[in-house]
Amino acid sequence: MRLRDWFRRRRESGKDIAEQRLRLVLAHDRANISPGMLEILKDELLEVISRHLEVDPAKVEVKLTRDQHETRLVADIPLRPVTRARSQ
Repeated sequence: MRLRDWFRRRRESGKDIAEQRLRLVLAHDRANISPGMLEILKDELLEVISRHLEVDPAKVEVKLTRDQHETRLVADIPLRPVTRARSQ
């Protein structure tokens, strides 16, 4: 691999973006989950996880993905750094 290849970024074409959007729409349709239901699931996941860990709700992403065999609910939930009090 050449050094200049590290700095080149492949830009997504309009075709790639449209294909990703279509896959998302199809995954929602096949799983029979509306965008509103996905938002409710996201809120409930955050509520449960927040009982045990500190999360950054502004950066949470929940989406449906689909491959040839299954539809998946994927949650990307960034955790806030935990500060521990020292026991002396």
